Amino acid sequence: MSRHLGKLAGSLAATVVLTSLPSAVPSFAQTLPSVAGLTDAQADSPLLLQADELVYDRDNSTVTAFGNVQVDYGGSRMVADRLVYDQSSGRLLAIGNVEILQPDGTRVFADKFDVTDDFRDGFVNALRIVTPDETRFAAESAERKDGAVTTFNNGVYTACAPCLEHPEKPPVWQIKAQRVIWNGEEKTIRFEGAAFEFLGIPLATLPVFTTADPTVRRKTGFLTPGLRHSDELGTGVSVPYFIALAPNYDLKMTATGLARQGFLGEAEFRHRLADGMYTLKAAGIHQLEPEAFNAGTQDNTHVNRGMIGTTGEFDFNSRWSYGWNWLVQTDKNFSKTYDIDGFSQTVQRNEIYLSGLHDRNYFDLRTMEFMVQEKAADGMGGDEMQPLVLPSFDYNTIISQPVAGGELSFNVNSRGIYRDELDQRGDVLDSNFATQGLEGESARFTVETEWKRTYIATGGLALTPILAAQGDVTGLNTDSLAAYSASGAALAGDGSVGRWMVTAGLEARWPIMFTNGDSTHVVEPIAQIFVRPDETGAGTLPNEDAQSFVFDTTNLFDRDKFSGYDRIEGGTRANIGLRYTGSIGEDIALYGLVGQSYHLAGANSFASPDMMNAGADSGLETDVSDVVAMVGASYEESFTAALRGRFDESNFSVRRAEAEVGYTSEPVSASAGYAFIDAQPTYGYETDRREVSGTASFRVADFWRVSGNATFDITNKRLAESGIGFGYEDECFALGIQWNQTRDAADSTTTTIGFRLSFRTLGDLGNDLDGLGGF
Repeated sequence: MSRHLGKLAGSLAATVVLTSLPSAVPSFAQTLPSVAGLTDAQADSPLLLQADELVYDRDNSTVTAFGNVQVDYGGSRMVADRLVYDQSSGRLLAIGNVEILQPDGTRVFADKFDVTDDFRDGFVNALRIVTPDETRFAAESAERKDGAVTTFNNGVYTACAPCLEHPEKPPVWQIKAQRVIWNGEEKTIRFEGAAFEFLGIPLATLPVFTTADPTVRRKTGFLTPGLRHSDELGTGVSVPYFIALAPNYDLKMTATGLARQGFLGEAEFRHRLADGMYTLKAAGIHQLEPEAFNAGTQDNTHVNRGMIGTTGEFDFNSRWSYGWNWLVQTDKNFSKTYDIDGFSQTVQRNEIYLSGLHDRNYFDLRTMEFMVQEKAADGMGGDEMQPLVLPSFDYNTIISQPVAGGELSFNVNSRGIYRDELDQRGDVLDSNFATQGLEGESARFTVETEWKRTYIATGGLALTPILAAQGDVTGLNTDSLAAYSASGAALAGDGSVGRWMVTAGLEARWPIMFTNGDSTHVVEPIAQIFVRPDETGAGTLPNEDAQSFVFDTTNLFDRDKFSGYDRIEGGTRANIGLRYTGSIGEDIALYGLVGQSYHLAGANSFASPDMMNAGADSGLETDVSDVVAMVGASYEESFTAALRGRFDESNFSVRRAEAEVGYTSEPVSASAGYAFIDAQPTYGYETDRREVSGTASFRVADFWRVSGNATFDITNKRLAESGIGFGYEDECFALGIQWNQTRDAADSTTTTIGFRLSFRTLGDLGNDLDGLGGF
C-alpha cells in the first residue's frame, strides 16, 4: 500500500507542472512553472492524504479517495471531490472541483487533472490559474507529452480582476491564443492564433510567433515601442530591438521615425564583468527640416548630427570604486534635443573618477570636463569657456579615537583648472561685471583641520569650543591680469601664492523643554563667536568653487559660510539665533529658526572684492547682517507649510522670501509656492523677481484623475510654464496624457505632449509624464 501511495504522491507532484500559460510577452510567459523545479527532494517529500473514504480495488488495480479529499505534498496542497490512482496504467486522476495551492500562493483550478506517474504525459480540463500578484489564466484544456512539450488549447491571460457587479463582462484587456506550445527542451513558447483584446475588442492579431520561455532571462527580439512628440521634431515612434550576444553582454538598437526630422538611429552596447559594467552608445540623424528650429540655433544650423557616449562603473572591493561618464557629439545640443537616454541633461559632466568610502574616511579623485548643452550658436559662449578640471581631489577623515576628549577631523582638497577662453559677464563699467572663469591655468592645494568638544554644564547648557586651521597654495598662469569684477577684484599676477587661516570659536546651546498635556515644545537659544585674522588674497586670487552664495538659516551657524575652498571667511564674527521645535499630540509638528550674524572686528570677507562678486547683496556685507528666519508646520502626512525669508537689518523689509504649502489626500493632491528676490544689480538683476507656481491633481471619479501645473512670472507678467493632463489607472491598466508649454524671456514657446499606456505585467507604451501626480 505504501508503494502505491508513494506513486500517487509523485503523480500529484507532477500535476503542478500543468498550471499556467505563457503570453505574448515575457511577463505572461512567467505564469508557466519550470519543469526543472521538481527536484528529488520534492519527490521524496512526505505526503499527507485526508479523505472521508479510501478504497483499494484489487480487481481493477485502483486506489480511490472519496469525499473532502485533501493532499499535502512538498509545500503544495490539493483538494478535490475524488482522487483515483490507476496502478495498471500508471495514471492519477483528480476529478471534480480540483484546486491546487502552490507554495508561492498560486491557485490552480480545474474540472479534472490526468497525469502519468513518470511525469511525462498529462492532461488538464477546464484550467484556471490565479497567481499571487493577481494575474489570471484560463484554458479549455492542457496536454503534456514526452516529458517536454505542453500544449494549451484556447488560452486566455489577463492581469485584470473580474468585475464584481458584472462578472460576465470582459476584462479591460486580455490576450487570447488558440494554441500555446511550450517546449521545455528548446526553451521556447510558440503562439498560434494569438490576439490582444481591449474592452472586448480585438486590437492586434498575430497568426504565429515564438518567444523565450520563462526560464530564459534574456532573449533576442523586439522590445516595447515608444512614442514622442514635440513641435520641432514632430510625432515619433521608436522601435527597439534587443540582441542577446552572450549572458553578460548585449546590444540594443533603436529606430525612431520622426515626422519632421526623419530617421534617428541609436545603438547601445552593454558589457557586465565580474567587478562592474560599462556601456557604449551612439546615435545619429540627418535632419530633414532644420528650419523647424529657431534660426541661428545649434539645432537649426546643423543637419548631420550625432553623438558617442560611454559610461562605466566598477568596484575594486566594497570600499573602492572607479568609473567614467563621457560624451562626444557633433554640436553642443544634439543629445538634449533628441533626449538621448543618459546624456540629455543641460550640463553634461564628462568625468573619470576613483572614490573610496569606509567608516569615517572618504576619498575622491576625478577629472572633469563640463559641456553645456544649449541652443546658442557656435561662437556665442559655451564649451570654450567651460573648465577642464585636471584633477579634483577630496579626502576627508574623522579620527576614530577622541583627541583631548574631542573630535578631530582633517580635509584635503585640490583642484587644477584649464580654460581656453576668459568667461566674463557684462562690461567693465557695468554694475554686474564679473568673471566666471579665468583663461589659462590655475591650481590650488588646501589642507584643513578642525577640533571640537562639547561640555554639558549645569542646567543643560552645552558649550562647544572649536579650533580650526587651514592652509593652501594657489598657482596661476594666465595672460589676463586686468580688473575682473565690479567689486574690484584684480589678480595679483602669475606664480604661486600661499594663504592661511586659524580660527578659535565657542558655541553655546541651551535647549529648554516645555510640556503641557500631549504637547511638547523645545526652545533653544544658540550663540557662536569665531575669532580669526583677516582673509588674505580676497579679490587677488581665483574663485572657481565658491561663486554661489545664499545667506539663510541653513548656513547661519556655519564656521565658514562660503560654499567652496577658494574663499575663506575671515575676521571676528558672532552668530546668534533661536530654534524652536514642537509637537501637539501625535499629528501636528512645528519648527522654526530666527537669527542674525554680526561682524565684530577685522575685514568683512563678504564686503571684499571677488571675481564673481560673491558676498555682495548677500545680507552679510554689513557689520550687522540681515535677519534670516524660517517657520514650518505639518499635520499628519497630509498637510505641510513653510515660510523662509531674509529681512533687511535696518527696516525689516523683505530681501528674499519663499513660501510653500502642500496638501495630499486620496482625492486631492496640491501644492503651491511663492518666491521673491530683491533686486541684485551686482548679479545683473535690476528689478525685483517674483514668481508663483502651483500643481494640483484631482480624482474626479473612480480611477480617473485630472492634473494641472502653472508657473507665473509676476515681474515680467508672463505665464512661464503651464500644463494640463488627465489619467486613468486601475489594478491592471493606466492611461495618461499631458500637454505642457514653456515660454522663455524672449516670449518663445515650446509645446510638448506626453502620452503613456501601461499594461500591468506587459509593459509601457509611450513616454514618462512628469508633473502628473498619481499617474
